[in-house]
Amino acid sequence: MKNNPLIVSIIPARMASSRFPGKPMAPICGMPMIGHVYLRSRLSQLLDDVYVATCDNIIYDYIRSLGGKAVMTADTHERCTDRTAEALLKIEADIGRHVDIVVMIQGDEPMLRPEMIDEALQPMLDDESVQVTNLFAPLQSEADHKDPNEVKVVMDRNMQALYFSREPIPSRKKFKGEIPMFKQVCVIPFRRDYLLEFTRMAPTPLEIIESVDMLRILEHGHKVRMAPTRYEVYSVDTEADRLFVENQMRADSLLPRYIDAGRSST
Repeated sequence: MKNNPLIVSIIPARMASSRFPGKPMAPICGMPMIGHVYLRSRLSQLLDDVYVATCDNIIYDYIRSLGGKAVMTADTHERCTDRTAEALLKIEADIGRHVDIVVMIQGDEPMLRPEMIDEALQPMLDDESVQVTNLFAPLQSEADHKDPNEVKVVMDRNMQALYFSREPIPSRKKFKGEIPMFKQVCVIPFRRDYLLEFTRMAPTPLEIIESVDMLRILEHGHKVRMAPTRYEVYSVDTEADRLFVENQMRADSLLPRYIDAGRSST
């Protein structure tokens, strides 16, 4: 790999979430959730730039009001990865060069820490053969293990993903001991060419059944390298999640570093 790869983050976001309509603009501690994700991502020392990819003017205008960068994309994308790929090509046309690594960050991770981006990137920076990585973290309870909003993951001994599911995996039904419970954390770096290759792969049955993009990669016989995060984070899929995260963030040490910038434009 070149000594100084160009690394950008793209945050796909849309208002038409089936589980929580309008989620990106839902307020948390006085600013929209997408603002938290965007401003916290910009604190990463490894990223050269951060963009939001959206098909909604309200999100586009809000990010631009922060002095941030946003890209309008088609409203027909079924997968966030496809939206990210469209935004990547528009960004490259604008800056006049290819990006080396794209870090896709879901817009419903308002407690993201910049160090998590470093954790997700490290396997790729260490090994040129790694095409895509994905953070994971322990689930905190059996209830979370059963929650369909939490995407669970199981891995082999080499930290390669074996399967992702919204069902509780591994199963508890035939084993009475301690069950390893891990969830996908949606900080996902791709090498540029591999992201575009992903969009050319045919959608796959398990990907559609589970509604998990990474399964398209596994079903085509490729690998997803998993990377652990040492941080405890909570994604927002429901109004109850929003309230919980808002309460957690009131004591968050990162919040004072950016909260005024996000509020001033709301």
